[in-house]
Amino acid sequence: MSPHDGLNRRAFLKNAGMTALVGAVGTGTTVSAALAGVADEPANGQYDFDTVYSRIGTDCIKWDAQIARYGKDNIEVGMGIADMDFEAAPCITRALAERCMHKNWGYLSTPQSYIDSIVNWNKTRYGLEIDPDTVVIADGVHPGLIAALGTFSPPGSRVLLTTPTYNGFYGDLRATRTIAEDSPMTLVNGRYSIDFDDLESRISPETNTLILCNPQNPTGNCWSPEDLTRIGEICLERRIVVLADEIHCDFVMKGQKYTPFASLPNKDIVNNSLTFKAASKTFSLAAMKNAWFFSTNPDYLARVRANHRANTNTLGVVANHAALTEGTDWLDQLLVYIDGNHEFVESYVRENIPLVKYTKAQGTYLAWLDVSEVGARIGASAEAAKASTGSRMVSPETILEQWFVEHAKVHLNAGSSYGTGGAGHMRMNLGASRTLIKKALENMAQALTNL
Repeated sequence: MSPHDGLNRRAFLKNAGMTALVGAVGTGTTVSAALAGVADEPANGQYDFDTVYSRIGTDCIKWDAQIARYGKDNIEVGMGIADMDFEAAPCITRALAERCMHKNWGYLSTPQSYIDSIVNWNKTRYGLEIDPDTVVIADGVHPGLIAALGTFSPPGSRVLLTTPTYNGFYGDLRATRTIAEDSPMTLVNGRYSIDFDDLESRISPETNTLILCNPQNPTGNCWSPEDLTRIGEICLERRIVVLADEIHCDFVMKGQKYTPFASLPNKDIVNNSLTFKAASKTFSLAAMKNAWFFSTNPDYLARVRANHRANTNTLGVVANHAALTEGTDWLDQLLVYIDGNHEFVESYVRENIPLVKYTKAQGTYLAWLDVSEVGARIGASAEAAKASTGSRMVSPETILEQWFVEHAKVHLNAGSSYGTGGAGHMRMNLGASRTLIKKALENMAQALTNL
């Protein structure tokens, strides 16, 4: 880290006055001594992603919420919500520990060095040039999307989604009182593609925005420049603003490529968009409530800014800045491990679980499992119909979610929550030790042998 960096942590502690530090660690103790053993870098330079790092008892949704819902004896492996189970990159833990030595938590002005770290990350990894003056900090991608939807899509208007897609988008639409217009993708041999004829047919005068997920959650698609250009051309012609959620962009598997929507050569297409990003998937920092968005269109940006308010999170800024400036090696090693997880799951499912199908994702750390045959074997549709009463509709995939918990002690996300096209599928999180993934698959295989 540069000594001139606005978030130079040691300089900060020194300039903030030693009173807080002395009170924390005792007279004469140096910052380095106080932090000895805090998130040490590995001696051999190799990070350990294999050792299981328990999150149970920390109120995390992925594990504790499912244990509370189903009972401790019924959850051996949590494979649901999209955050990772690995110990954080050491640079993040150390940065947070150093900042916590200063015992004051007043208002923070966002340091320019943090904005610069965002710009540099995108330029270094993707060749994407972002004007730092166009970067807007948000509490998360959701608040940014909600501000943009509130700007361009009046209540009652329609928002285009290529489905199945991230289920959180439907919550953003509820918050803005807009209506989802699902355009189902086509599925051939386990690989999804956009049905552009269907997409265009669903556009009406009430359609003002399209939410693009790139790379796509839950299917794992990394959209090609041609796909993105075709989307951009349709939206530009029909006066639809593209809202590009690219939060999973740092997870691209071997032989695949992520193309930022803002990197397309047609500047008119790019100017008709805003991009939303965060390091929260990349470094598992969801709890830090920090993200950003940007656009090359100053009018769009000004209008969204007017509907947006960010409450800057001090520790979120510190953690994200450390990750973006010091976490490259950790991430590069993690990507190799995640790619191996995808290959392991594809191979294991093919060889040992004939009732389930999985084609390796191009991006993300998520596996989109076809469990339609399992659903048919357990009569999930009939069970869902029996469980549905009045306004409470139960999907077959919810029945499958419960079945896997009861019979395999594995929690997966129900595919029906991802919109049209999610039927017969479950989402499995591979951001975990391969030991856990192997345990989950073995449990599932054993449970399915009895069907």
